[in-house]
Amino acid sequence: MKQRQIEWPVFLISGGSLVLFVIASFISVEWIANFVESTFTWSATYFGAFWQVFMLLNLIVAAVMMVSKYGNVRLGEPGKPETSTFKWIAMIMTTLLGGGGVFWAAAEPMYHFLETPPMYGDIAPGQEATISPALAQSFLDWGFSGWAILGTLGVVVLMYGYSKGLPMKPRTLLYPLFGDSIMKKNSILGIIVDAFSILAVAAGTIGPIGFLGLQAAYGLESLFGISNTFLTQVVIIFSLVTIAAISALTGIHKGIEWLSRFNIILTITLMILILIIGPAGFIFDSFIGTFGLYLGDYFELSLYRGDRDWLGYWTIFFWAWFIGFGPAMALFISRISHGRTVRELFLAVIIIAPLVTNFWFTVVGGSGIFFELQNPGSVGDALYEGGMPATMIAIATQLPFGTWVASAFLFVSIVFVATTTDSMAYSISMTVTGNDTPARSIRVFWAITMGAVAAVLLFIGEGSINALQSFIVFTAVPVSLILLPTLWLAPKVVKKMAKSQGIIK
Repeated sequence: MKQRQIEWPVFLISGGSLVLFVIASFISVEWIANFVESTFTWSATYFGAFWQVFMLLNLIVAAVMMVSKYGNVRLGEPGKPETSTFKWIAMIMTTLLGGGGVFWAAAEPMYHFLETPPMYGDIAPGQEATISPALAQSFLDWGFSGWAILGTLGVVVLMYGYSKGLPMKPRTLLYPLFGDSIMKKNSILGIIVDAFSILAVAAGTIGPIGFLGLQAAYGLESLFGISNTFLTQVVIIFSLVTIAAISALTGIHKGIEWLSRFNIILTITLMILILIIGPAGFIFDSFIGTFGLYLGDYFELSLYRGDRDWLGYWTIFFWAWFIGFGPAMALFISRISHGRTVRELFLAVIIIAPLVTNFWFTVVGGSGIFFELQNPGSVGDALYEGGMPATMIAIATQLPFGTWVASAFLFVSIVFVATTTDSMAYSISMTVTGNDTPARSIRVFWAITMGAVAAVLLFIGEGSINALQSFIVFTAVPVSLILLPTLWLAPKVVKKMAKSQGIIK
């Protein structure tokens, strides 16, 4: 496929919006916080119910396609897949989990254990009976629906466009609807689609980079007495970005693949270690017991609308975050999934990845609940006083060899966020060029840029990072409208692909 040049309107709109956000934060963090809070509330109020229904429908359509004859359709270029199944799944999983899988795995189950989710409001908080409701809510927020939006229907539509010689851009998601007009360089709609998709995923990546700087610096101070200063935070971000830039520079099948594989092996090792030295029986019992409740209440949990304020800061926030990642993740997964069948892809994304994620949440968050039951306040006090980083440290240090385990968590966190940064830098580079192997300089530029913006926002104040994280919800509004047509476009184009491959007549 021929090399394409940078589309400057897309680059300037998306990059310019980030620059304006930073400048506005310099002028008045308070004004930005108020602006973001109002857009956050507006988005959650008017789009929350839509996102809940959309996410559930996306999962249902994908599941039907997976078990149907269309599951045999092979995606992208013919021939064997480019990577082994383990490496492939590792790249998929670490890209999303890097956005917060370590700290949220510790904090979210604890939040829901100490303050029972409203759907289970008749159960008193902090009791044994609260364990399954707390974990079930966490499973929902990081489970089947969340994963399905990232790598199922959108990937099918993008792969169809690829077979037609179209560029790897978010606007290709709407090609079956608008035809060649949206693919033109001067297409206003195409430029807007690409620019908003970049802005959403950049915000969704810069936020975790900034928070990691705060959280890792907190951990280093707690464990080793290293002062939690802006310099420490910047050194952490610089280290992360250096790893991500080198990984993005070397490409999909070298740095990104290697880092993802290393990350997943390290995480599995840490998980096994916790099971050996931690409350393994409690973890397995909690996972099995919760999963039954989770499956039985899945539709009710997915569509619950009883407490809209609470939803806005939990499920709706996560749905918006994952929707914002949707186009870029679809681009990245498309890039690494040539030769895979629809069934293979969907099994990996909506079955394997959520199961592993939910078990990881049980290992980390479940351990925290176990310690809290044994010694009330041992984790809860840290959560309320120090937030997510304190929660993870409080859990890890109660295990044997606690300092070493906590250090391992910090290291895994840095590598997780680095894998997200390199993958998303690669996806953004594909968007601004349309090339499935964009120039190395562009990949490195975006990795460095996202780290630099995170550092600048930290310099301005923690409130600016909080504002950017909340801004994710607003950016999900246009992106959800971009992804909505895939509900019917994916079945339409997979049928055409099935005919061309002789699967149906």
